[in-house]
This record gives sequence, C-alpha cells and structure tokens, in this order.
Amino acid sequence: MSNTPISTQSQSNQLHASSWVFMAILGALMAFTSLSTDIYLPAMPQMEIDLQGSVELTITGFLGGFAIAQLIWGPISDRIGRKRPLYLGLVVFVIGSIGCVYSQSIEQIVFWRVIQAIGACTAPMLARAMIRDLYARTQAAKMLSTLTIVMAIAPIAGPLIGGQILKLSSWHDIFWLLAAIGSLMFISLFLLPETHHEERRQQSSIMTIFQQYGRLLKNWQFMRYTLCVTFFYVAAYTFIVGSPFVYITYYGIAPQYYGWLFAINIVGIMGLSFINRSWVGRYSLDILLRGTTAFAAIALVILCVLFYAGIGGIYSVILMVFFFFSMNGTVAANSTAAALDGVPEIAGSASALIGSLQYGSGVISSLLLAWLSKGTPETMILIMTVFTILSAAMVLIPFKMQKQK
Repeated sequence: MSNTPISTQSQSNQLHASSWVFMAILGALMAFTSLSTDIYLPAMPQMEIDLQGSVELTITGFLGGFAIAQLIWGPISDRIGRKRPLYLGLVVFVIGSIGCVYSQSIEQIVFWRVIQAIGACTAPMLARAMIRDLYARTQAAKMLSTLTIVMAIAPIAGPLIGGQILKLSSWHDIFWLLAAIGSLMFISLFLLPETHHEERRQQSSIMTIFQQYGRLLKNWQFMRYTLCVTFFYVAAYTFIVGSPFVYITYYGIAPQYYGWLFAINIVGIMGLSFINRSWVGRYSLDILLRGTTAFAAIALVILCVLFYAGIGGIYSVILMVFFFFSMNGTVAANSTAAALDGVPEIAGSASALIGSLQYGSGVISSLLLAWLSKGTPETMILIMTVFTILSAAMVLIPFKMQKQK
C-alpha cells in the first residue's frame, strides 16, 4: 500500500498535516492520558492518607471511563468529523479536573476522575484517527513514532512536576494545573484542520455504525495487532500503578526522586521511537513487532530470575524495566499502524476500540495489583512478565501457524 497521503484532502491540509505545529498538537493530544495519570503518581501515598481510601481506584476509575467512553466517541467521529468531539471532550476534561480539586473522599475523586476520562479519551483516539485519515501503513507508523517522541515528554515531565508541586503545595494544585492544560489544549484546536471531510464520513445511523465493532472483533488480523498492544499495556500500566509503592514505600526512594527514575524509562521510549522511524522503512511492521515484544519479554524474565535470586535489588528493577519500557513506543506505533491499515473506512471506530482495550488494560493492572499484592515487588514483576509474553505471542504464534498450512 502506498506510503503517501491516502485521502483526498486539499493540498493546504496536507501541508498543514506535515507541519511541526500540527504534529506538536497531535503529540500533545496523545500525551493527555499519560499526563493525567503520571503527574500525580508521586502524590499517591499522600492522597491515600488524606482521602482515607485506596488511591489506586483513581487510576482504575479513570482508565475504566476512558475505555468505555472511547467506544461512544469513535463512531460519532466517523459520522460528524474529528474536531467537534475534541472540543466537547476537552470541556468535559476541564470540568472533571476542577471536580478533583474539591474532592474530599476517595469516592468523590474517583467519580471526577471518570468525568475527566470521558473527556480526555477523545484526544489520543482522534489524534490516531487523524493520522490514519491522511496516511497509510508505513507512513502512518513513521508519523505515530514521531508523535510518540513528542508525547513522551509528558511521562517525563509529569512526575517531575508533580513531585515539585508537592514540595511547594499540595496535590490539589496538581489538578488545577491539569485544568489549565486542558484549557490551553482547547484553544490549540483552532489551529488544527478537519481531516475527516464530509464526503468520507459514514452516512449510516449512529446505531448502525456502532455495529462495526462486531465486524472489528471478528477480524483476526486487526485483533491480533490490537491484542499485542493491549497485553503490552497491561504490563506497562502494572508498572505505572505499582512503581510508586515499590520505589517509594518498599525501597524508600523520596517522592521527588521517583520522578527522575520514572523519566529514565521515557528516555528509552523516545530513543527507540526515533530509531523506529528509520526501521519501518527497512523492515516490515510484523518483523519489528516480533523483535521488540520478544526483547521486552526476555528482559522481564531475566528480572524475575534476578529478583528471586536476590540479586541487584532496586538496580535490577530499574535496568530491566528500562529495557522493557524502551520497547513501548515501537510496539504502540507499529501495532496501531498495522491494525488501522486494514480498516481505513472506519478508522475512528477502529481507533476507539484499540484505545479502549489499550488504556482499559490499566483496569486489569490495578485490580490484579490490589488483589494479589504481597507488599513486595513480586506481584508487579510477575504480572508484567506474564502479559508481555502474551503480547509477544500475538505476533509470534500466528506466523508459525501460517507456516504450517
């Protein structure tokens, strides 16, 4: 399939789509989810004390709302375009952020985190759909890799900013900052073109469009790439949810230094995402997915061995998690591009389903950690290892099956 822009957009829109402003805004939109969660990771132990409840539920609620709401916004964007749902979503996000500021209990903040998620989910989902509106398989992977480099700033800056805010104020101001960022993103949307023009929009009723999810779930080529990134994100969110307590509570790392340790992993993502831009021009997406998921799985198996052997302590965790996390950008970009390539006519719905499973996987992570935690890094490490192996299986096993035919 051609790597050039595939839509019939005007030349001005194609030029706009290749500009740094366009890419920067899309990168910021895709970073919305990471920022909304990562920025308050250093505050989680204090929030648990202040709100007197399991603060992991704030992540569970956010990711649950994020996953479900995408399934609604996706088909709507296929019908009415990408920009209008983005405007409305950012308004809802700002309202949810302000609600979090004034929360006095776990139940209240979980509710407002769900509201945040209903709005925030439009950002990364529609950013992916806008890329697919303009570009096909390999070029889309290059563009998504570029966006990954941009969006990686959020997981680096988030915990660092959150840790510094805690030194000067309280966790409430973290959510004021999120409300301000959401407002700025709303203003930035005026600079974006509409990539899904009327002649390409779904003309069927909304209910008919929702039925496309059944078609997608039955499409194995689409689903194996989607499950690849979903399983990988179960492992990633296991670290995101579990690492504050492993690093801060178990190993005694100060909250302000936790942000730096978290940022090391994002530097790895940025580096591999940059390299991935050249890789996708030389190797197929399937080869890259097999190699990166297998490498991540091997790193975590080694971490299991080191942990049970009592070797390395926190240093082995930092090193092997770095190897695992570095693969994140390539796995997410390449699996998403490969999945969307087969269903360009319903890119909004397909992107919604990918995002719903990808980010909804965090619910699985937080629930497993809450149910199985032993107060040591063991549970986090085992969950990460099992699901990374499953991620690799999604792109390894089908090829072996094809060769046997």
